[in-house]
Amino acid sequence: MIKRTLGNTGLTVSPVCAGGSGLGSMPAVFGYDVPREQAVDVVLRLFDSPVSWIDTSNGYSDGESERRIGQAIREYGGLPDGFLVATKVDAKGGEYSGARVRASIAESKERLGLDDLPLVYLHDPEAWDFESMRDAVDTLMQLRADGEIGHVGLAGGDTRELSRYLDLGGFEVLLVHNRWSLVDRSAAGIFERARAEGIAVVNAAIYGGGILANPSGATKYAYREAPAALLEAVAEMDKACREYGVDLATAALRFSVDDPGIAGTVVGFSKPARIEALTTALEVDLPGELLNRLGSLLPSRQYWVEKETT
Repeated sequence: MIKRTLGNTGLTVSPVCAGGSGLGSMPAVFGYDVPREQAVDVVLRLFDSPVSWIDTSNGYSDGESERRIGQAIREYGGLPDGFLVATKVDAKGGEYSGARVRASIAESKERLGLDDLPLVYLHDPEAWDFESMRDAVDTLMQLRADGEIGHVGLAGGDTRELSRYLDLGGFEVLLVHNRWSLVDRSAAGIFERARAEGIAVVNAAIYGGGILANPSGATKYAYREAPAALLEAVAEMDKACREYGVDLATAALRFSVDDPGIAGTVVGFSKPARIEALTTALEVDLPGELLNRLGSLLPSRQYWVEKETT
């Protein structure tokens, strides 16, 4: 993979970022368990693949994702040259204070076995009162100024709330999930703003939680039951892809990866075979006619995660 520059951070990364949420095993969210040995094996194989970074979080499975990634780093003998681990600070026990941010950073460093955290996101702040989060934001910025972390990102869902945090300034990378896919364009406005301000755009949950990877079996989009119109659009897109000899998951991946305005696309990996499948998907030739047809099948905004314009 030809690496891309991550906004103004100076970091260079592969266009695909390995998503680490499932590596900690979250059966309540994903519907399946991931044994520790399997998760570690996935990370070890990633280290020898074209993928050059992985995304995790302090709160994924109460830190288990970071622990397993840390175990893989130790077994590999350290991080491969040029490989980047991005993590996120999380609340704990109902607390999202500056002190909690400092504790979250310390916990992540210990679990991962890393002193250098090149990119740390403020994670899901929209679930908290905006004014109460100022201490957490200021502390994260101070940790960057003090050299405790490298660069600061913002990661979440609700783009209206995330925009309020961008107004504070200082964020260098923006990660949004479930809002830029074949069937949803809710993130269009905030992505455009981020790029205009030199903030790198990272797109996550490109399969909407699974429906665009498993169109015949999944019925949820963004962790909620999908409306009938969206299910119909997915079925029509799946049909169109099959007519061209392409699977819908490949089209969903390439919709994001091929967008030059998106610096990184987060793709979850919980099985080693997924790494080889990714390589194959990136080599598929997608006909322009298919892309135009998929675009014409986009559901109207009333069926998107965010129904109102920001």
